[in-house]
Amino acid sequence: MRILLVEDDALLAATVAQLLREAGYAVDVEGDAGSALVTFEIEPEDLVVLDVRLPGMPGGGIELCRRIRESAADVPILMLTAIGARATIVQCLDAGADDYLVKPFHVEELLARIRALLRRAPTALPPRLTVGSLTLDPGRRVVERRGRVIALSPKEFSVLDYLMRHPDAVVTSSDLIDHAWDRNYEGYSNVVPTYIRYLRRKLSMPGEADPIVTHRGAGYSVTSETG
Repeated sequence: MRILLVEDDALLAATVAQLLREAGYAVDVEGDAGSALVTFEIEPEDLVVLDVRLPGMPGGGIELCRRIRESAADVPILMLTAIGARATIVQCLDAGADDYLVKPFHVEELLARIRALLRRAPTALPPRLTVGSLTLDPGRRVVERRGRVIALSPKEFSVLDYLMRHPDAVVTSSDLIDHAWDRNYEGYSNVVPTYIRYLRRKLSMPGEADPIVTHRGAGYSVTSETG
């Protein structure tokens, strides 16, 4: 899942982005409303978290919220505000926000609200994904193979999550990077094969076939036949 975070406080943005990444989300960060709108229009995100007071656009975050809602009726929007006044909250909701959170906030509450919004979204994942012998619970972030719970890192979980959302389909490395890494990722080119190797090591079971199939020159897949 990819989140667009729009916050002009650079320190707060970096802190929240890191926490979201540790929770397994890919995060794109913008510091002003104008840049955020351009980013969203290039490639809509799964969820938007934005501050009420933003530079770069008359009306700030509330106007940005309104424009995002006009272009994408279904994307969940969570607004952050340092002003808990009823009038401000009403403005946020009337502009198209689905929820709001008053600063300062606890990280656990932010993550819980994000999970709740994603559950209600039209593109929300089913409660459990099952492909062959693999079962993945997006809400609880638990993976099992034949009843055995497998501990995965947030990034490993995101990669497997995307593969299992597309069973029997060949998923390219570019698709996986788009889903599990930030849009401006400029890391090393072998990052996807590296994480596929990590997953294979953790998912392996004696006497069982490898649940991840490599299609040379094309990508990877998780299929029921390999389960």
